[in-house]
Amino acid sequence: MLTQEIIAKKRDNGTLTENEIASFIGGVTAETVTEGQVAAFCMAVLIRGMDMRERVALTRAMMRSGSVLDWSSKDLGGPVLDKHSTGGVGDKVSLILGPAIAACGGYVPMISGRGLGHTGGTLDKLDSIPGYRSLPDNETLERVVRSAGCAIIGATKDIAPADKRIYAIRDTTGTVESLDLITASILSKKLAAGLQGLVMDVKFGSGAFKPDPDDAAELAQSLVTVANGAGLPTVALMTDMNQVLGRAAGNAVEVRESLDFLTGRAADPRLREVMVALAAELLMLGGLAADAREARARVGSAIDGGEAADRFARMVAALGGPKDILATYRDDLPEAPLTVPVHPAREGVVTAIDTRAIGVAIVEMGGGRKAPSDTIDPAVGLTEAAGIGEAVGPKGRPLALLHARDRAQADRAADALRRAFSVGHRAVNPGDPVARKIG
Repeated sequence: MLTQEIIAKKRDNGTLTENEIASFIGGVTAETVTEGQVAAFCMAVLIRGMDMRERVALTRAMMRSGSVLDWSSKDLGGPVLDKHSTGGVGDKVSLILGPAIAACGGYVPMISGRGLGHTGGTLDKLDSIPGYRSLPDNETLERVVRSAGCAIIGATKDIAPADKRIYAIRDTTGTVESLDLITASILSKKLAAGLQGLVMDVKFGSGAFKPDPDDAAELAQSLVTVANGAGLPTVALMTDMNQVLGRAAGNAVEVRESLDFLTGRAADPRLREVMVALAAELLMLGGLAADAREARARVGSAIDGGEAADRFARMVAALGGPKDILATYRDDLPEAPLTVPVHPAREGVVTAIDTRAIGVAIVEMGGGRKAPSDTIDPAVGLTEAAGIGEAVGPKGRPLALLHARDRAQADRAADALRRAFSVGHRAVNPGDPVARKIG
């Protein structure tokens, strides 16, 4: 089939057949479809949309573009589970949740992605750990999952290779927000990972890909419907992204916050609530807890007792990172040469945050990519981010601490942060971080 005819059919609002979709994805994998054609296809899908049958066909074609893992013969002794987020600013939940599930008896082959647009990527965060191999082969993945209980990695060249190519092009062509492409991208990798249960963290709010709660609910329903239709038990939680999740946003700074959380040094309450809620759903899906109360208690014990931290350390060591990261991470992780507090112009309370603008500011600092070939600076970002309802001031608590490469960079980012935070005098309730469950 002619690639241009497939693109034109979708451009003209036609419904693609399963064979047409398979043909296009086959060309993406073989690289007979050009980057420009991939971009045109993605834009046509963004504008015209796909029905559920097309969406399922696209997901399956992308899943079949590479190998599909089969854990049934590995005799792991527990369910194979995973979690995925639709992306946020400061969202380091995966770094904590994967080890926590492993400590509770699950096995987590977590295939994660790099940053898209204004949101951070789990792989970019882990790449800030010296020596960490985020793209191991399948044999190494299986070995680490067996020994540590979890392995947070990127899609290897064998797992959904078509998605890897499309994913990078979407980031630079204004097509990240497509419901159809998001669904297929996420689920093609998850289905290829051979999972027995999946929980989706679907964000809404100013820092989410789908800011409107109704749009986010539509995405959550799409993910749940397609995944369950493909035989993967899945539920989704809708969570708030109207402020930074936790207190840090960047790469190394988020790894540091995650390790502070795991080792008991500090744990932001909103971050903990989102993590525990998602992990509890996974334990119930995997038959590792009878109800939500038991599941939450098990997750809490795994964190507070240090078992989740131990699993994280075992995973890092097995994937080439520091052998004793729990003791050495403050020295191991890269640090920016300049730390600058950013204060608001007046005393008051944070009433609203343009979280997307914060993510964009971090990308501008080099903490994200404007083009697929860009190199990320793992050290830049922000910490101690103020939340909605918290008091700030010119001589009091800052909006955040910026970790910058130089003064000029810090000044530009500081201006962006001041514009992103609204400061007033009325009391504001930030609301619950977990809004609802779908599925």
